[in-house]
Amino acid sequence: MTTLTLLSNEEPVTSITLNPANTVSDINPLIYGGFTEHMGRCIYGGLYEPDNEHGLADENGFRTDVVTTMKELQVPVVRYPGGNFVASYRWQDGIGPKDKRPSRPELAWDGIEPNSFGTDEFMAWCKEVGTAPYLCLNMGTGTLEDALAWLEYCNGSKNTYYANLRRQNGHDEPYNVKYWALGNEMWGPWQVEQHSKEDYAKKAVQWAKALKLLDPSITLVLCGKDGYSDWDRYTLQTCLRYVDMHSIHYYSMGKGHYTNISSVYAAERAIQVCSSLIDLARCEFDISAFPDLEHISTAPASKTRPTICFDEWNVWDPERAPGNLGAEERYTLSDGLAVAIWLNIFIRNCKDLGMATIAQSVNVIAPLMTTPKSLWRQTTFFPLLLFSRYMRGKSVSVHVRTPVYEGKTFPEWVQTTLAVPKLDVSAAVSDDGWVNLSVVNSDEARDFPTKLEGLPAGTTVQVLQMGGKAFKADDTNSDGDEKVAIAESTWKAGEGTYLFERLSFTMLRWKL
Repeated sequence: MTTLTLLSNEEPVTSITLNPANTVSDINPLIYGGFTEHMGRCIYGGLYEPDNEHGLADENGFRTDVVTTMKELQVPVVRYPGGNFVASYRWQDGIGPKDKRPSRPELAWDGIEPNSFGTDEFMAWCKEVGTAPYLCLNMGTGTLEDALAWLEYCNGSKNTYYANLRRQNGHDEPYNVKYWALGNEMWGPWQVEQHSKEDYAKKAVQWAKALKLLDPSITLVLCGKDGYSDWDRYTLQTCLRYVDMHSIHYYSMGKGHYTNISSVYAAERAIQVCSSLIDLARCEFDISAFPDLEHISTAPASKTRPTICFDEWNVWDPERAPGNLGAEERYTLSDGLAVAIWLNIFIRNCKDLGMATIAQSVNVIAPLMTTPKSLWRQTTFFPLLLFSRYMRGKSVSVHVRTPVYEGKTFPEWVQTTLAVPKLDVSAAVSDDGWVNLSVVNSDEARDFPTKLEGLPAGTTVQVLQMGGKAFKADDTNSDGDEKVAIAESTWKAGEGTYLFERLSFTMLRWKL
């Protein structure tokens, strides 16, 4: 929980107050998940490049530099194979001898899918990275029979057809895939087999019942929209008792630095509204007490409270990086600060989040970029690294006194609904007793001298900073020139203030 005291833009002194004992909720490490879709160079030329001529592929064809960096990020779960791609994906095309796998037209991104990377390759890659697989089912052209077959192939341990087919393909032990999504963006007009909310909900219930009959241990993720739509309300009220998580998607964007930054706050409101819709759907209504209303269909309350799976999130300007051209964004410092705010929002709202997966992990609107000879890190990589490494344990309640941005926002409703603070803050206390304070100063012009109340004088503080007054909002990294990175220093806490530089993301760390 973060509470704000809003200052006028003329008031010079800001403050951050926290007590590490005032914890709010556990932070689920799954919020630091990734996403790999058959889109652009994410798979082919990204995490998989068996014909790399510079010695960067291992015996499985996996890019070793990508594997190493994903391990550095400590990515706990990775969503696959889409995304829009999944709506016409036939998983059976991607197993067995590679010389017998068919190439297919790829309808989502106007390409050709060779199917040389499929289920078994993805599972091997996940094992190499040390991450858990999260598979999205084709509810477009796919059938329930296809879905059950894929679940059996991955998790079956008995003497059955698809479990034996996996063994025949060289994989004796089941993969035990825990996380399964019931389709992707089924509400979207761009989808193959777009559904109405009524048709999707009816289908999702039947699929969920059948899938859990085959493997009751799996975690099922319902296909939501943006968290505050009628699609979310209806599908939750209809399907809640059959699922474990509800997915929402949102990409922040904006023309100009402040519009870009303000766009992220729509995601925070989306989580809050979606959380209320989950509670609404869980409110049991005893229809038997009202015989005149027996025609009304109501969903019984679930025994456990489902969480939100924010399984597509990022900064993405489709005009700057069109999806059908590979969506290879060149991220700015402004975008890196936006990602840091995204992650602050996840910490502040962690009681509602069971998982989040940034879209995507390699090359496609991604923190990691590859060339045939190298890998380089975008501005958005560094907040992900620091949060995944340090912002674990429990979130901590924070009070912030800060000026706010009062100009144009995207979406426009943010301007009249939410405060957009110039200092955006979250805090966590780890299990080993470290306090971690994350602060984004999004102001382009002003450094903020800030009182840190709750930090004992004399404490030695580790300082990790990206950006600052030496940088511009549109600064970018490139291959061989990662000028936007993390600078490390220490600071001795005193009675004065800490200066949060303009255009900076700063993490302060101290031991209790």
